[in-house]
Amino acid sequence: MKKMKFLLTVSIILVIFTLAACSNGEEKEEKSADKEGSGEKTTLKVAALESAYGTEMWENVVKSYEEVNPNVEVDLQMEKNLEEVVRPNMQAGDYPDVLLLATNREEALTETLIKEDGVENITDVFDMQVPGEETKVNEKLLEGFTDTLATNPYADGETYLAPMFYSPTGLFYNAGLFEEKGWEVPKTWDEMWELGDKAKEEGISLFTYPTSNYFDTLLGSMLYAAGGADFYSSAMTYEDGIWESEEATKALETVEKLAGYVHPNTVANANPNDFTKNQQLVLDNKALFMPNGNWVVDEMKEAPRAENFAWGMTSIPAFEDDGDRYAFTFFEQIWIPKDAKNKDVAKDFIAYMYSDEAADTFLEAGAVQPIEGITEQLDGQKQTFYSIYDEEGVLPAMGTFASTKPVPGANMGDTLYGSIDSVISGDMTFKEWQEKIEEVSDKLRPALN
Repeated sequence: MKKMKFLLTVSIILVIFTLAACSNGEEKEEKSADKEGSGEKTTLKVAALESAYGTEMWENVVKSYEEVNPNVEVDLQMEKNLEEVVRPNMQAGDYPDVLLLATNREEALTETLIKEDGVENITDVFDMQVPGEETKVNEKLLEGFTDTLATNPYADGETYLAPMFYSPTGLFYNAGLFEEKGWEVPKTWDEMWELGDKAKEEGISLFTYPTSNYFDTLLGSMLYAAGGADFYSSAMTYEDGIWESEEATKALETVEKLAGYVHPNTVANANPNDFTKNQQLVLDNKALFMPNGNWVVDEMKEAPRAENFAWGMTSIPAFEDDGDRYAFTFFEQIWIPKDAKNKDVAKDFIAYMYSDEAADTFLEAGAVQPIEGITEQLDGQKQTFYSIYDEEGVLPAMGTFASTKPVPGANMGDTLYGSIDSVISGDMTFKEWQEKIEEVSDKLRPALN
């Protein structure tokens, strides 16, 4: 009897607990439903570099994204000096969820995060459906844009940075002057030297450059032309002896020879404060060519220029007759810090960057996304620039150095591009430059991530 009473008591207690648990679960579900219906949103922090494209396009894209995903509120931060603004916050542990900030900038914040393994793997983004559309991201992207060290910095087949606004680069010149003089645009370096001698007789220098960092696309194209894509990849991954090879020597020697044709004011003005003075040399017919991207048109739109001036752009010359010529494609990158709080929403936002609506908004501001059919929407001068690859013998080049763990005193950018002013001024021979580059390459190779 006592045993039966005990079992009955236990049964009653279990029923009570069960009912309480169900009630608690229902209460939680009701609270969850109430929360979902309360309009509470995820705040996505997006930080984007304010460039020549302006701020309005980003504000419009954010607005259209919020309409597609009403559960997200985007906190947009735009700064011309973005690195200076976000770096202290990041050091304090406050990270944006999404950053539009390219590599190859002087502050090198993106490279720093890459070296510190601080960038999120976003390979899965390219298999995602574009928000508001039925197409996947990788079905819209132009071929090759996620098969480069500029997006896959660890050379491990995984993507960490998504390609954004792209621009073919090359040698910019005054097409009006060439028409007036009856000059042909050189297709080989031999033709370039011949034109340089001809122009010198008329008091015009063959070449200038905004800053030495603009040699990243010039030298990149030369390396492609000297040895092809595989050779370029070997240089970018620090293969032993690569900078002492015949192909690399050909490119570096050409830079040294180019020094004899550079406008004498170039080195003095090749800095962040005075670089437009070098660009002005082309507008004033004091120099024929400069390496640049199509952004130079907007940068110099208010600048005075020679009569009948018209922008022209050509590829980097080939090393031999009928050789391949290359025009390096520069593109900005959008990425997610590994310490971001809202990574899933951040990936959704990046996927939306390739939507037709976002691409159209960007295009209105002059920013071109690497998606299928985009160049068909261009007209006039811009279509001329983006159609450079339609010219026979001109191929796209893209990529950058593979990321490594930090190596004190070994910085390839500083060594490769930072020494160019000294080479141009004659303070350093190409041999000395070559030895320095190979030395740094040797130090970085064991530190590959």
